[in-house]
Amino acid sequence: MLNQTSHRPWKLPKKPWVMSQTWGKALFSHWPVSVDQIRDLVPPILEIDTFDNQAWISVVPFEMSDIQLRLLPAFPLANLFPELNVRTYVIYQGKPGVFFFSCDAANPLAVVFARSIYHLPYLNARMCLAQKEEEIEFKSKRTHRNTPKAEFHCLYKPVSDVFFAQKDSLDYWLMERYCLYTTYHKKLFRTNIHHLPWPLQHAEAEFIHNTMVDPWRISIPKNQRPLLHYANSINVLAWQHFCVIGN
Repeated sequence: MLNQTSHRPWKLPKKPWVMSQTWGKALFSHWPVSVDQIRDLVPPILEIDTFDNQAWISVVPFEMSDIQLRLLPAFPLANLFPELNVRTYVIYQGKPGVFFFSCDAANPLAVVFARSIYHLPYLNARMCLAQKEEEIEFKSKRTHRNTPKAEFHCLYKPVSDVFFAQKDSLDYWLMERYCLYTTYHKKLFRTNIHHLPWPLQHAEAEFIHNTMVDPWRISIPKNQRPLLHYANSINVLAWQHFCVIGN
């Protein structure tokens, strides 16, 4: 995995990775939005990244598993749980990455760890992921105290063979991101990640209920179909986050 890096936009960090995990049964639902809609929602130090002058927001239900710190056993209480992310795409100092509006998860231990160690906006939620043949049903209801309500209910499945995004395509721009940005106490942090190229499939989805972007007052036209990607499984390495601006 560490020997395959030609698909990356920059070299691997020199320091060793600190955590591994697996993301599976993932649906990436992407909607185009105007930069103006999200500019005030993203820290001003981060540039909103665009493709053909278009910003995007994504809602991503998936299953997290096999979380393990380097040289330590797997976490017995946080080894398999559903997660649901709302994210957009940003760039800082020439490095494109992901900025999360929210990361709902069905594991309180993982929520505490991600919030305290990586300063990511993890929130507790009651979730259910069930698979019957190829179709996956994903339900989520936020339960975190003193946070806006948000719910999600979707049926989705892959409908194509596996393909890999071509560089300079919208698929590559959306999917092949190798760092996360977050702010904490007026500091900007970057977390580098690495994985092999995403094994993507086209997907179909029925959104029964989706209020995940409502707390941010982001408008998504109800008659606008999202661009959908499905990924069955990918192994991910994460590095120690570090401060790129601030004291």
